[in-house]
This record gives sequence, C-alpha cells and structure tokens, in this order.
Amino acid sequence: MSQRTFRTRTPLEALLVEQALLLARQLEQAADDAPDGHVLARVEALAVPAGRELTRKAVEAALQAQAEQAEKKGRRPAAAPAATSPPGTRGRRGATS
Repeated sequence: MSQRTFRTRTPLEALLVEQALLLARQLEQAADDAPDGHVLARVEALAVPAGRELTRKAVEAALQAQAEQAEKKGRRPAAAPAATSPPGTRGRRGATS
C-alpha cells in the first residue's frame, strides 16, 4: 500500500486524522484477530462505540476552539439597556417628613 502525507490546518483536523488512523488500525487488528464467522460482529462491536467517541471528541474540540476564538475577540458591542429609575433609588420609596 502506498503512503500518503496529510497536512492539517487546525488542531481539530490534526486530532481527527490521528484518531481516525488509530481507529483504522484497531479495526484492522480486530478483523485479523477475529475467528472465522465472527469478523463482522467483532469489528462492528469495536467500530460503533469508537465512532461515537470520535464524534464526541470532534464536537468537543470544535466547540472549545470556537469558545477560545470568541474569548480572544471579546464580547460583541451592544447598547446598554436604558435605566428606568435614577441610580440608587430602585425599589425604594422617597423620604417623607
């Protein structure tokens, strides 16, 4: 089999490539180790939870990267809500003499 070189642009891409290669190797090993007549069941038993875990890691990493970018940018500018009463008088009754 020929070798290929992959270039990743982001940490998320690097994580996914590494995890996919690891999963591929595990699936190949499971298929090789399975007794005749049990290959599909063994490989599928490994693939389904591993695929879910890969997806979970990808979502987690994507959300973390997005949160880090949002923190770098700061909060979006927005208008402050208008005060409905003068400062310090909210909820108080006026003084009576």
